[in-house]
Amino acid sequence: MSNLGKKRLDTIWAIASYAAGSSTIAAAPTPGGTITKQVILTASDILMYTQIWKTYFEEELSEKELIDMLKDLGLIAVAAAGSAYIVVQSSTIIVREIINWFGPIGWGISAIITGSLNALCGAALAIYCDRIYCQKNPEVTE
Repeated sequence: MSNLGKKRLDTIWAIASYAAGSSTIAAAPTPGGTITKQVILTASDILMYTQIWKTYFEEELSEKELIDMLKDLGLIAVAAAGSAYIVVQSSTIIVREIINWFGPIGWGISAIITGSLNALCGAALAIYCDRIYCQKNPEVTE
């Protein structure tokens, strides 16, 4: 397996594990306690993003890389992505609170929604990192 193939596979495994973890956290019934749960889910998202970055570039995501990434994406795209993330997370808090009323079935639905959104955000970053890695290392493109 090529080095790029290994990075992609490791990234897929990281996204899957973080999505499964987020689903597990979301499935736990916490009537009225969704704010605490959201803090844990957001921390998990941040850990997933840094793990994906580290997988591709074998370094910690520093302030310099983050600023370069923001410049590359354009501040408007970043603002839109940040706003979208906040809207999605706020919406899922509301949905999860409503779903809690339905008991175990609702908890399962909440887990599916949270895990899917987590995986979608991770996949978006993975695609970005893959593109940047391939641009920096043209000899590894398939």
